[in-house]
Amino acid sequence: QVQLVESGGGLVQAGDSLRLSCAASGLTFSTYGMGWFRQAPGKEREFVAGISWTGGNTYYADSVKGRFTCSRDNAKNTVYLQMSSLKPEDTAVYYCATRRWDPIATLIRDLGPDYWGQGTQVTVSS
Repeated sequence: QVQLVESGGGLVQAGDSLRLSCAASGLTFSTYGMGWFRQAPGKEREFVAGISWTGGNTYYADSVKGRFTCSRDNAKNTVYLQMSSLKPEDTAVYYCATRRWDPIATLIRDLGPDYWGQGTQVTVSS
């Protein structure tokens, strides 16, 4: 079965950087678009970033555009989220996700994923 395992979360100060990783198994990773979502306390889960199967297309929420970068290494079955200039409002549980038949990753963004990781906590102090 599809498994997505996030790592790299932690406690940082405002302005710091952090890189999240998501290791995927149980799927032909190089053919799947991938996405990152987050959920802050008391808020709904929201789309953060997406990346197509080749890495040639990336998408970002307006709130993170210019600060976050999504990339992937198909040889390692891993997708990354590099987060820079972190703000307290970036505090959330971050989830890796994917969807069947969505190599471009637009359906992940517009309709939501089929598969989720367990999440990793990111806390940004002011």
